[in-house]
Amino acid sequence: MTISLYQASVPAFERALRNLRHVLGKGAAHASEHGVEPDSLLQLRVIDDMLPLSRQVQIACDMAKNGAARLAGMEPPVMADEEATIEQLYARIDRTLEFVRGIDAASIDGAEGREIVLNMRSGEMRFNGQDYLTTFVLPNLYFHATTTYLLLRREGAPLGKIDFIAGPDAPG
Repeated sequence: MTISLYQASVPAFERALRNLRHVLGKGAAHASEHGVEPDSLLQLRVIDDMLPLSRQVQIACDMAKNGAARLAGMEPPVMADEEATIEQLYARIDRTLEFVRGIDAASIDGAEGREIVLNMRSGEMRFNGQDYLTTFVLPNLYFHATTTYLLLRREGAPLGKIDFIAGPDAPG
């Protein structure tokens, strides 16, 4: 079986973002049901030196949009990290989904060898398109989505692995 770079990227980005939105929604609903202001969830952290939930969602979105754009040979669109409410995080996820869904398969397929250079605080990172997707974008996307899930689960949100895997398509 052969899978194209587009098939390995954009559908995975879409599913991860849809499921992230679902997980966030279940967490917010649980908070409301228990007299907790849902927007207070945005400040949750695993530990003090880790980024809060709001940044986990923002970075997950950035991984999907930047990954799709760079694989397509485009400059990634900039989204200011200003979300301060659950509703604003939903909107960011929705904008990211809209962008990712607008990427044409032909612009990504064949980009396995495309050079992608990232200027990081620690220095320059160089990838070919395939390695960029498999060793940088997808692991980062899933790390930040998983961290969001775990933060909400720790607060008692009724989340199971099926919510992370299937999102709004989860049975029951």
